[in-house]
Amino acid sequence: MTLAEGSPVSITLTFVGTGDALGSGGRNNTCILVDAPGIRFAIDFGATSLNAMKALGLEHDSLDAILLTHLHGDHAAGIPTLLIDSMLGTKRSRPLTIAGPPGTKARLPLIIDAMFPGSAVMTPKFPLDVIDMEMQTPHEILDLKVTTWPAIHTPETIPTSIRVEVAGKVIAYTGDSAWTEHLPVLAAGSDVLIAECYFHTKPVPFHLNYPAIREHRDELVTKRLILTHMGPEMLAVADEVPEECAHDGMVIAL
Repeated sequence: MTLAEGSPVSITLTFVGTGDALGSGGRNNTCILVDAPGIRFAIDFGATSLNAMKALGLEHDSLDAILLTHLHGDHAAGIPTLLIDSMLGTKRSRPLTIAGPPGTKARLPLIIDAMFPGSAVMTPKFPLDVIDMEMQTPHEILDLKVTTWPAIHTPETIPTSIRVEVAGKVIAYTGDSAWTEHLPVLAAGSDVLIAECYFHTKPVPFHLNYPAIREHRDELVTKRLILTHMGPEMLAVADEVPEECAHDGMVIAL
């Protein structure tokens, strides 16, 4: 796909939030914004994502879709505030698609009600489509081809790793997960692999840590590896490791 004959399409990723659940390093919760021809979407939308987007001068009404890896607050709890602002503040009119792991459609209203009791009386005046994505099955969502795999994280969050194909590029993201047999498949041939890297030395269950990334690096076939979701121990050495590490506001082009 090209903008003009012989001119490659440019896709940009903005790391709106790269932090963990506890605000380590003063970073915002996970939110990766992708701009591709004809579509703008976010991968995850943690609790601080609306504030973080506004701080970067990014309008949330410009989003066509939000793809969720799992239902922890630091990856999904920004959606209620986005929807409330869309209804009461910006008066959104353009459609929005939210897609997540199985159970997202049933649980999203519960999350919204828990954060904004009484808000169920409001109905979006814009088309809102919520989709449950079965794992290991390609889904056509707008102009995206999205495939997810099971992740090893808190089971109640229905954790997944996600691979998105858009405009001839492949974006892969581990989500929150310990090492699994699916990660090499997730990464294979991707233009970028965004990998959680919670701790540098200390092993922590349900998370991908630096020792596992180093041990399995040769199995992750990608053009570019970027580490994110770093806790205090990893942040302390982020400038010393050879791998590229994300930070809030970082923008890359594919």
